Amino acid sequence: MVADSEIQRIARLTPLADVLASFDLSVEPVEPREEAVSKALGLTLATSAVIADGHPQAALALRDGFAVRSDMTLDASPYAPAPLSPAPPRIDAGEPMPAGTDAVATLDAVEMRGAQASALAAVASGEGVLTANADAGAGLQLRLAGARLRRIDVALLTALGVERVLVREPRVRVVRASAGEIVRGAATFIASAIDGESGAAATGDSTLEAVLNDDSADMVVAIGGTGSGRNDASVRTLARIGKVAFHGIGIAPGETTALGFAGTRPVLLLPGRIDAALAGWLTIGRRMLARLAFRLIEEQPFTAELARKIASPLGLAEVVAVRRRLGRVEPVASGYLSMQALAQAEGWILIPADSEGHAPGARVVVRPWP
Repeated sequence: MVADSEIQRIARLTPLADVLASFDLSVEPVEPREEAVSKALGLTLATSAVIADGHPQAALALRDGFAVRSDMTLDASPYAPAPLSPAPPRIDAGEPMPAGTDAVATLDAVEMRGAQASALAAVASGEGVLTANADAGAGLQLRLAGARLRRIDVALLTALGVERVLVREPRVRVVRASAGEIVRGAATFIASAIDGESGAAATGDSTLEAVLNDDSADMVVAIGGTGSGRNDASVRTLARIGKVAFHGIGIAPGETTALGFAGTRPVLLLPGRIDAALAGWLTIGRRMLARLAFRLIEEQPFTAELARKIASPLGLAEVVAVRRRLGRVEPVASGYLSMQALAQAEGWILIPADSEGHAPGARVVVRPWP
């Protein structure tokens, strides 16, 4: 039987804003490493991706056709062809423009009769041509430090000849500190979210104590054991091996979330209830991971009108799951967020701790799930 003195108790709830502010002083970015652009998709740039030389360095054809001098095609038409002398050379898209030419006429805009050529349509200067440095000027910062590399970035960097970039990729151990399928489901979700947000998640059957004593990870996230139950011991384990900075945070759901350190590595302890674990990850875990990667949190929120009232307790920052209905959004649940409610939700809104909620018709910012 657990002695009363060993029960994990929460003395006070720390405001969410205070917890987030502590990251700037207590969580340091991980060391950057060089990576091939082809393998850097989704990772955070440690330095801006800079194009050293302009591209293209010489004018290129944008289409197949004939390289011509545009001034020789003035007023040309099928009824009054303009003679082209000498005969213009054929050119394929992507080839350098020959000296003395400034446009590419389409194949059907030039008529060839033996060695004689005539323009059947006027072609403007620069038409069908990619001028020098039009794609990118020398020194262009294609993607700034702190941003994740998107698929389009990888494609553009490859096309522009950039082969390697400097990135940050925090290594995160995800631990199931309690038994049960709910904890397993929450761990699977959070590990997947980490992989999708510039981190490298690793899971397994190791105990929380073993993971805290292993310094191979940059961050530890444990699910379960943060409450005052007879078998809850995550916070006491962290206190014994490392340091507990906060236990009890002003978010709903997720009040028993804890945060601390094992050496210099940040440790996030999330409740074993899936809705509470999700709220703790969305409000704290993602920002902690972003700090380790020195990354800007990139979301695509949208504003929408609230279909019905949301009441929220003062003093707690509340995560509310919402869904769209007839162009507006409405909460799918209050208090406990069931798995059915989470499955129906299309995003979430955050009610600040100093707000009692929103009235019907209020405009709210809806954030997508990770």
